[in-house]
Amino acid sequence: MAIKLDLVGKKSDAIPFAYTWKDTVLYALGVGAKIDELEFLYEGRGPKVLPTFAVVPSFVSMITVAGDLGANPMMILHGEQKIILHRPIPPGAKLATTSEVKGIYDKGKGALVVVEARTSFADGAEKNEPVFDNVFSIFVRGEGGFGGERGPEAVKADPPEGAAPDFEVVEQTTREQALLYRLSGDVNPLHADPNMAKFGGFDRPILHGLCTYGHAGRAVLKGACNGDPSKLRSFGARFAGVVFPGDTLTTRGWKVSDGKYVVTVTTQEGKLVLSNAIAEVS
Repeated sequence: MAIKLDLVGKKSDAIPFAYTWKDTVLYALGVGAKIDELEFLYEGRGPKVLPTFAVVPSFVSMITVAGDLGANPMMILHGEQKIILHRPIPPGAKLATTSEVKGIYDKGKGALVVVEARTSFADGAEKNEPVFDNVFSIFVRGEGGFGGERGPEAVKADPPEGAAPDFEVVEQTTREQALLYRLSGDVNPLHADPNMAKFGGFDRPILHGLCTYGHAGRAVLKGACNGDPSKLRSFGARFAGVVFPGDTLTTRGWKVSDGKYVVTVTTQEGKLVLSNAIAEVS
């Protein structure tokens, strides 16, 4: 099944997304927020919204693009994810997301699809004002070799050799983590149903990559932003490995320049699961 290459440059219709503080709290719990992060969990204190919540309103855009490609869903992998914040995310709003396929690149063994999505206010005095952007890549296995451009080389973001991290956050996920995270929109049975997990080649359900990404985002807030979500400007990462619910995640960050951190996430076995990660803070 050949994918549709003529999607490049086409913009989607605006996809609406309305939410309340309950959705932001559910997301925070889904990515492991604890009682010492009460400002993200209790409406009596706002609540503040985790910056990585930005992936939730744009998630339908990614699924829509994946469907429009005409590819076998079992051959699609979420390769990279980046959020760019224009302002703190409010605890409730009506938003609209418009996406555009920026490129489809021939990587030989597969096709790399790069999509940019902008999410803006959908009503009120700030209508059409941007809130955040998402840039995500989709890798479609088996769809390379069509003679297209290879595209830009991936950005390398390795920790400084021999340097101790500027922050380190160690946290164990729960065995129910994927079941909780899926309530924020990604209900792929691969993350819940043992039979579907085995069909996908895993002995049990795996954790959503975006859940691991959310854990890392919380660690960046703690280690580089003093817990203040308004200080995070962008956070991008490559999904490098599989995490199982119950795994312990260690997020480390190295300050490589003013306002810029290189970040890694590993499991208890030392397996790298988020790589090429860069956080920009103010």
